[in-house]
Amino acid sequence: MENLVIRDADVVDGTGADAYRADVVVDDGRIVSIVKEAAAAGCQRPKARRELDAEGLVLSPGFIDMHAHSDLALLRDPDHSAKAAQGVTLEVIGQDGLSYAPVDDRTLDEVRRAITGWNGYGDDLDLDWRSVGEYLDRLDRGIAVNAAYLVPQGTVRALVVGWEDRPATPGELERMRRLVAEGLEQGAVGLSSGLTYTPGMYAGNAELAELCRVVARYGGYYAPHHRSYGAGALEAYAEMVDLAREAGCALHLTHATMNFGVNEGRAPELLALLDEALAAGADLTLDSYPYTPGCTTLAALLPSWAAEGGPEELLRRLADDASAERIRHDLEVTGADGCHGVPVDWDTVEISGVADPALIDFVGRTVLASARLRGEAPWATARRLLLADRLGPTILQHVGHEENVRAIMRHRVHTGGSDGILTGARPHPRAYGTFPRYLGHYARELGVLSLEECVAHLTGRPAARLRLPDRGLVREGYRADLVLFDPATVAAGATYEAPRTPPTGIPYVLVDGRFVIEDGRRTDVLAGRAVRRTPR
Repeated sequence: MENLVIRDADVVDGTGADAYRADVVVDDGRIVSIVKEAAAAGCQRPKARRELDAEGLVLSPGFIDMHAHSDLALLRDPDHSAKAAQGVTLEVIGQDGLSYAPVDDRTLDEVRRAITGWNGYGDDLDLDWRSVGEYLDRLDRGIAVNAAYLVPQGTVRALVVGWEDRPATPGELERMRRLVAEGLEQGAVGLSSGLTYTPGMYAGNAELAELCRVVARYGGYYAPHHRSYGAGALEAYAEMVDLAREAGCALHLTHATMNFGVNEGRAPELLALLDEALAAGADLTLDSYPYTPGCTTLAALLPSWAAEGGPEELLRRLADDASAERIRHDLEVTGADGCHGVPVDWDTVEISGVADPALIDFVGRTVLASARLRGEAPWATARRLLLADRLGPTILQHVGHEENVRAIMRHRVHTGGSDGILTGARPHPRAYGTFPRYLGHYARELGVLSLEECVAHLTGRPAARLRLPDRGLVREGYRADLVLFDPATVAAGATYEAPRTPPTGIPYVLVDGRFVIEDGRRTDVLAGRAVRRTPR
């Protein structure tokens, strides 16, 4: 561990309070002393084996990514500069109801296939865990940044019910309740759902409420990707607020956006709904990313009936001409539930990654553009790609609205989440740029948030949602998960054309008091561990 004094830093402490000048001493992984205005006061300055001159730099808590998809990337890529270089010191994974624990052999293979586009298939890793606790133990062997885990409701349902679109039996529901409880007892911080992803979307609200009651008993929170971000988005948000109220569970609305043409300019309606719930006593937070396009898998746009039975059944239906035509009609005419009830506009669906390198020519083009090059209908191109890549393609979906993005990030319960998918040739730049973009573009350049407010949205507020007693603030006794950045130059480097470009203006990042970024370069330190739920 470093014995370190950070001299003359402008401390932005994560509470939203004004910055102050101080010397900050770190020892044995914790902040042991904060001496305000030491130089100006002429008092005895603290000593340490190492001194770091922070003149002109802001010292803040490490950033907490409330919505990350690094479930396998943390194990596959020890460097993990995608997040470490942004100042992220903690990621919340297990998102959108689909991840890799708890599983058995059958379910693990099915989930790996279903979310290949998020994390790759994982055949380069030894996936030697089955329970939540075993997965967290695997993280504890050493990772770049810390990670907290949400029990994925879709994975739990796949394990108990399978991939069928039917209600759970009483016995199945009881087993799901036990699995959620076990995951929380083993350290998970809550429960996630993906209610436009199979099989989680097959659960009715009564089933979800039963699982949320378990979460509430353990002091966790529910993080739903709810049933629509397009047509019916406001109704879907209200549905989750009502469900959490019924279950007595804390609620965190994940990647809280208002997308597609039907929702342009409607963020104030969402915020009014949330304010009403907060005034009535709801324990409610949300996260968002500071970009307009969304990102998911191409298969996720398909109607839910097509995926009933699991990934192999979906591939079978895609290969069958009659079933494929029915899928096309739902996508292009009716508006599939996977596409949030809005008929797909293939000119907004850009292929960002493929599992098979032979299909790389599709990447960076919309489905419509590739179809025109091939002289065929867009659905024919999409279908060809899904079959050839075995559900592997990831997409950017250009359906967001800047005024909605800005309005939502101003809200008092807002936190930051990248929703970053790290696979693919041209991933969404949010995976590499979310946090410096908040600080540089939205705080410094546009003034949407003050610097102190912005840091609080990215640190203290998410730490409070996670019930972390010693993270998220620059405070004596707290963990030394810290970031030093230049407020005049901090900026995202990632673009849509070059999405893996590192940020600028973040020269130092510490995890547990050890430098993971030093002088702007990644060290070989693996100080991250699983951050387990704090018992009530």
